[in-house]
Amino acid sequence: MLPYGDARTAAELAAVAEEHGWDGFFVWEAVWGIDAWMMLTAVAMRTERIRMGTMLTPLPRRQPWDLAAQVATLDNLSGGRVILPIGLGATDDRWWIFEDDPGRRTRADMMDESLELMQALWSGEPVTYEGVHYRAQPADRMVPPRPVQRPRVPIWVVGAWPRPKSMRRAARLDGWLPAYMPKGGGHEELTPERLREGIDWLREKRAGAGLTMDGYDVVAEGTTPPDSDAAAEMVRPWAEAGATWWIDADWSDMDPGRVRKAALARLEAGPPALS
Repeated sequence: MLPYGDARTAAELAAVAEEHGWDGFFVWEAVWGIDAWMMLTAVAMRTERIRMGTMLTPLPRRQPWDLAAQVATLDNLSGGRVILPIGLGATDDRWWIFEDDPGRRTRADMMDESLELMQALWSGEPVTYEGVHYRAQPADRMVPPRPVQRPRVPIWVVGAWPRPKSMRRAARLDGWLPAYMPKGGGHEELTPERLREGIDWLREKRAGAGLTMDGYDVVAEGTTPPDSDAAAEMVRPWAEAGATWWIDADWSDMDPGRVRKAALARLEAGPPALS
């Protein structure tokens, strides 16, 4: 996960990641400034195998038709290697410099409508949509082709365990980006044990909808050292709890030069090896 940097840096580091056996390369998505999808385009042009995506896209802040076009275009360019991680967006004031925060409930409603509309826009068929926040009336001219991946580009969504509405959204899609929000409020860290509880809930909920966990992703995140054995010991409890992806991310420094240097060293050391 590249926490800060430009498109040239992303392309350079993604090529290093692919060379040293990493499975994916993710970039930050800013409110303004360096464009995440341009960075990922550069990544696609310099790599052949690894997956790519943002970490993460605040979906209610985006026009769903614009994002659907960006994602589908990149999926075509990369040969079907895009993942779309999404969330409601941060509540920090620095994220609301161009507009007012409509509130968590409204953002959640906007995200659900965006997900419906984007999947319709990826269908390759004319679209008509009428929601509270978005509409397509009708979109039947120059209908673009579907993305490469079927049935859709994989969508990972933040789910706040154990909040049912948030978790139901994660259960309907292709992957869970875990957050822990206890019912009593307050801040507590996600643990492998809590991750396992959430996975058990997802398994039951998906089974009730006729879905399995086959191909479903559960994403854990943290910072590991370049030492392979130490990195593996940090990741192992999460894998044993059921995580299918580990995102190696260090958000402690935003200086571009230091970020590049640290990322290069970590990538060249290779990913944590559990076997």
